[in-house]
Amino acid sequence: MKKTALITGATGGIGKEITLALWKNGYDVIINYNNNEKQAKELAEITGGRAFKADVSEFEAVSAMVKEIGDIDLLVNNAGIALPQMPFDAVSLDEAKKVFDINFFGVFNCSKAVAPVFIRKKQGKIINISSVWGNVGASCEAVYSASKSAITGFTKSLAKELGPSGITVNQISPGFIKTKMNEHLAQDIVKEIENEIPLGRIGTPEDVAKAVLFLADNDYITGTDIVIDGGWTI
Repeated sequence: MKKTALITGATGGIGKEITLALWKNGYDVIINYNNNEKQAKELAEITGGRAFKADVSEFEAVSAMVKEIGDIDLLVNNAGIALPQMPFDAVSLDEAKKVFDINFFGVFNCSKAVAPVFIRKKQGKIINISSVWGNVGASCEAVYSASKSAITGFTKSLAKELGPSGITVNQISPGFIKTKMNEHLAQDIVKEIENEIPLGRIGTPEDVAKAVLFLADNDYITGTDIVIDGGWTI
């Protein structure tokens, strides 16, 4: 029987690649989106998966989605947003709240919704997509870094809490990845970052997707963080 994977923010660069990788490896994929309906439907047509619109920052919407999906084996919490780089004191309270509502509470809400399903089956996997900035912090990205750091504490705590029920909870922390989020950067800045990375290149969504597949296939890794940054933040 095929396993079912729910991927939040599945229409973005990393989310789309994770979705395709899981589909190619035999999963029935559930494509969560909030705004990009066209991309979600196109991805569903490619994979034969189902697309569900739900704002991950709203627990009731997430809960309704999970109930409609039914059985789930793997949750990939990928949905996230970032603010433009700016000094901490320039970030409004509303902006900060929105970042936490999606980046952290999106993870919280989806995990809370699927946990009863996993506990009932005595198995299941949660993979949270965080960021290296959650581990080391980034200047002029204090709120984003803090929201990702919160995911780390949540991941480790939930791994301990759900482990006795046969559920694994892990985290992936990408570094500089080639996505639309970084397309606005000038080429000289990108080149400068590449020069700082020991492996000499920026990462790709495929690099992240491979780590998801690794964790999805392993039953004895939990509470860990796989950093995918080419050695950038060593």
